[in-house]
Amino acid sequence: MKLLGIGSRINHPDYGKGVVTNVSSQHYWVTFIEKGLETIDLDSEFEVIERSEDDVDTVSLFDVESSLVSILKKWGDTHEKVAIADKWKGGKLILEPGGDLANKEMPIATFFHKIVMVRDRLRVMEQKVNSSKTLEDQDKIDLQQYITRIYGSLTSFNVLFKNESDRFVGEKSK
Repeated sequence: MKLLGIGSRINHPDYGKGVVTNVSSQHYWVTFIEKGLETIDLDSEFEVIERSEDDVDTVSLFDVESSLVSILKKWGDTHEKVAIADKWKGGKLILEPGGDLANKEMPIATFFHKIVMVRDRLRVMEQKVNSSKTLEDQDKIDLQQYITRIYGSLTSFNVLFKNESDRFVGEKSK
């Protein structure tokens, strides 16, 4: 089966007339006059009105982007998009020093982003400690307890997080 190129015009029994705007390894992305953008299987039943002979790469930009995002999540030092609590959106952090020194201001969102980066890097460190093949078990436990105490020191910033599941959790009191 020869794939249709981008720009090919088709008539689909359910969606009507449309133009192929993208091709992936499994689907045509077609913009239909009446129904808008739809994806249809490559082997779907439709009439070809006009075939575009452009060479088609069977891996779409969407496929490449999805793969890249997956790789970055697996190997990068950030994991997911973390939401700031609604009440802090658009706010600013003001640090007011003693004496005659000038205040330092920054958007709360900038400060929040830095806190999230610290949290994510601590999580990566924790994973590396736990998966280390060179550390002794007791060393792993000691480092894990130290990391947990760091999380506990950062719980003051939990007020900035919209979702409770994103917050810092330290040692539980006994």
